Amino acid sequence: MKQTIKLSLVAAAVLALTACNQKAEEKTAKVEEVKLETEVQQQAYGIGASVGNFLQKDMADKKELGIELDQALIMRGFKDALDGNAKLDEAKIREVLTALDSSVREKQTAKAKADAEKNKVEGAEYLAENAKKDGVNVTESGLQYEVLSEGEGKKPVATDIVKVHYKGTLLDGSEFDSSYARNQPATFPLNQVIAGWTEGLQLMAVGSKYKFTIPSELGYGERNLGKIPANSTLVFEVELLEIQEEKEHGHAHDSE
Repeated sequence: MKQTIKLSLVAAAVLALTACNQKAEEKTAKVEEVKLETEVQQQAYGIGASVGNFLQKDMADKKELGIELDQALIMRGFKDALDGNAKLDEAKIREVLTALDSSVREKQTAKAKADAEKNKVEGAEYLAENAKKDGVNVTESGLQYEVLSEGEGKKPVATDIVKVHYKGTLLDGSEFDSSYARNQPATFPLNQVIAGWTEGLQLMAVGSKYKFTIPSELGYGERNLGKIPANSTLVFEVELLEIQEEKEHGHAHDSE
């Protein structure tokens, strides 16, 4: 919290200084080119650019939550403080910034809850429609799967270690993970992943490629993982490459 306040104040100072410099340049009608020839110059500019980037994102995030800060007052507060004539003392500044931080957290919590509820409803609607499509199978748990290609190898059990290639997307098509993109198959114990994977891969024979549509309760549920928002229905394309034998203590052989 203290760090946020400090960054906000420094960012405001940079913003105010930039505005003052721009006004001075307008008066002279001559804009001096920024010199970044030495390391010291680059360091100084880098500090300003870093704080400016922080402020830009911080203000954009607050605006998305319905909190718009008056840029003119930010600059005025900086100037008054620089002149030793701040209209608020340090105790009041801490008080109002603490209140701002609390308001932001409350609005973030409310937004996260609303987004999670929306994702839940949209997921249920999508699953209901997807289940009607030709080739889509629905298990007792609600997992949906399509056979894209069928292999002829063995099928794993939950205690097996499997090697797969996969791509995961949200319902809007945005990709949140892909072993294809990394050009590196994933290897893991089948009973240590989300329930939709544990169940779904046991339906597959080695060499198969399936498409899974996984309800949120068989995925990450109410957890918000950033790229995977809370209550997200997940879509995976998975290739089962092989079932790996376990070593004496339950670790996979290194075949990569």
